[in-house]
Amino acid sequence: MAGEVVSLCKAYERFFPIGSAVSARSIRTHRDLLLKHFSSITPSNEMKFSSVHPTESAFQFLFSDSIADFAQANGMLLRGHVLVWHQQTPQWVFEQADGSPASRDLLLDRMREHIHTLVSRYRGKAYCWDVLNEAVDDKGTDYLRRTKWLEIIGPDYIEKAFQYAHDADPDALLFYNDYNEVAPEKRKKIIRLVTELRAKDVPIHGIGLQGHWSIHSPSIDAIDEALEEYASLGLPLQITELDISVFSFADLRTDLMAPTDEMMKLQAEKYEKVFELFRRYRDVITGVTLWGTADDHSWRHNFPVRGRRDWPLLFDFDHQPKESFFRVVNF
Repeated sequence: MAGEVVSLCKAYERFFPIGSAVSARSIRTHRDLLLKHFSSITPSNEMKFSSVHPTESAFQFLFSDSIADFAQANGMLLRGHVLVWHQQTPQWVFEQADGSPASRDLLLDRMREHIHTLVSRYRGKAYCWDVLNEAVDDKGTDYLRRTKWLEIIGPDYIEKAFQYAHDADPDALLFYNDYNEVAPEKRKKIIRLVTELRAKDVPIHGIGLQGHWSIHSPSIDAIDEALEEYASLGLPLQITELDISVFSFADLRTDLMAPTDEMMKLQAEKYEKVFELFRRYRDVITGVTLWGTADDHSWRHNFPVRGRRDWPLLFDFDHQPKESFFRVVNF
């Protein structure tokens, strides 16, 4: 019975908070799971630019407020996500009224207003923010990802974003967040960025490692190596968007209506080993957040293969704990 299952967050309370990414809807539909098993929540979309600031003259906080209020009412930590990103940012942000490109000064003013408005609103409620998301390039010779933020403002848009957030809430912990964080080439770029920001005394307080992994990759040894290298920077780390897909990147099947026993076995083994690593790095890892609560509500459905279902979390479609869950809590 679900009521007899040990609480996930209580099992880890001496290590680090356990979080879940939520929506304004899932705090209702997954309420029981959230209250029992998680001590931290992250809004998956409700605090992104396009959600709270759809037009230049209007902010809308109904859904983001509902998540912040849920966290406060239930004694949960709230992670703010995300202030500056190249996706889910309205086109008007980068344009003047006539449709021509915005100037550097105009875009900086808009970025400052957005960050100050959002961070100030949740000051004292959001204990940390993912200030900047996915700003380094994945492959090739480029260091920074070519985005409109970079093209219009220049590379200092990054330090400006952190400074604006710090000005709005000096007590908030500010993170740089990225994916493919284990890949050696990408890892070098993330470490370069964080090192350069710290050398300039930019107020960056931690690194968010998304953790969108699969049962096949990356290997536990590769994750261990990456964690060791990030830990050497001397900043707190958080696993911010953890899920473990049952598909390899090359597996394009869309006809699987239920995971195979082998998939569930491999997933349980992977989750067990991953959390063993996290516990080993408990001196530097200050939070672990799963990107979702149960398999019925996951961004992995339809991504990266449209029309495909996935089963990447610790609770199944019926909100029951999976073998992966028991491997994580029984240590």
